[in-house]
Amino acid sequence: MLEITFNWLIEQQLLISVIIFSLLILERYSLKWLSANFVYKLWLLLPVALLLVNLPAHLKPLQNSIISTMLITPNQALNTHFSISWALLYNVVLGLLLIAMIVTHQRFIKQLRLTKLNDEQLTISNPNIQLLQSEVVSTPMVIGLFRTQLVMPTDYMQKVDSASLALIIEHEKVHIKRADNLFNMLLLTTTLVFWFNPLAWLGYISFRRLQELSCDEKVLKNKTTQQRILYSKALVNCAANTRTGLMAYSHYGDKNTMLQRLNQIKHTGSSSIIAKGALLIFAAGMLSSFAIAKQPDGMKKVDKITPIIRIEPKYPTQAAEQSISGSVVLKYDISPTGKTLNVSVVSASPDGVFNKEAKKALKQWEYKPSDSGFKDLLVQLDFAINDDYKSKDLIEKITVASK
Repeated sequence: MLEITFNWLIEQQLLISVIIFSLLILERYSLKWLSANFVYKLWLLLPVALLLVNLPAHLKPLQNSIISTMLITPNQALNTHFSISWALLYNVVLGLLLIAMIVTHQRFIKQLRLTKLNDEQLTISNPNIQLLQSEVVSTPMVIGLFRTQLVMPTDYMQKVDSASLALIIEHEKVHIKRADNLFNMLLLTTTLVFWFNPLAWLGYISFRRLQELSCDEKVLKNKTTQQRILYSKALVNCAANTRTGLMAYSHYGDKNTMLQRLNQIKHTGSSSIIAKGALLIFAAGMLSSFAIAKQPDGMKKVDKITPIIRIEPKYPTQAAEQSISGSVVLKYDISPTGKTLNVSVVSASPDGVFNKEAKKALKQWEYKPSDSGFKDLLVQLDFAINDDYKSKDLIEKITVASK
């Protein structure tokens, strides 16, 4: 199971990397024409694309126009062991990262030493938002994933003018309303799952920047120039004292992030509808191609039905010692639960050499569950002692239909 999960993760990397790289480019070069909130929402492309390329088996085409094949060599076991080793290493690193994330979170919350604010101070905020204070933090912040709380620095309200304070509180309310902390935690956990992909880490950082830029846009919507200037000054003051880190909680960012936010404030409200429309059309076309690639239509055929668990046949010791190569064609059914049934040898060359190991392995294969299963599938297993072996088709190609 570890190997299957690891292999699935590797298979998704090209798609994930392409989407994240595209979003990084959009954040870097397109915010003048596309609003930050628009680009921020485009992150939904990532889970949608992953969903479309991994549609359930019963949504895939049921036609099978050729015999699927598989190559077995004497070194196959070594390669399998190598893959399992990488899968174990991946899970060890992932486990350590998850533990580090949990410990860091718990330690941070404990260090805050939170206390409640008095009733008079609570009047500045929405009564549905619980206000707390801490001597540790120097800027306002929202904590919690499901039951969010707004943490203010001790005596912060006495140090900041009421107009600036109202804008900062409105900024934090946007985070609370959108459940940003929850989405941050989900993306951070996903980033840890893909810890071996550098683009995943860059994507997480970009997502957090876009989140703050998007929040700024919502706060400044319909605000006057004077309010924009006041808000910019308040952001600079917060950024000078903020604590950054790989946390799920929203923060005001480092100096580079703050510079980007201040520049974006100048362009708030100047996004191009034409640019947004063109990008949406492109994104819709891309997602449609993913869906079409996985969904059946009258004209589409697939080459094979791929097992989710494929046990590698052992290369018979005597055949390896005698440098014998050959092929076996097996016929089998797949039950609705994904188990292989009625495995039999249709043809073999040389006869009787590889039959036993081929049948033994195929009986352990498993497929994704389907509505009705499949009947009379064919697979040709080619046992090659070296690269010089040229396999031959032992049976005429046929079309396999579902039940």
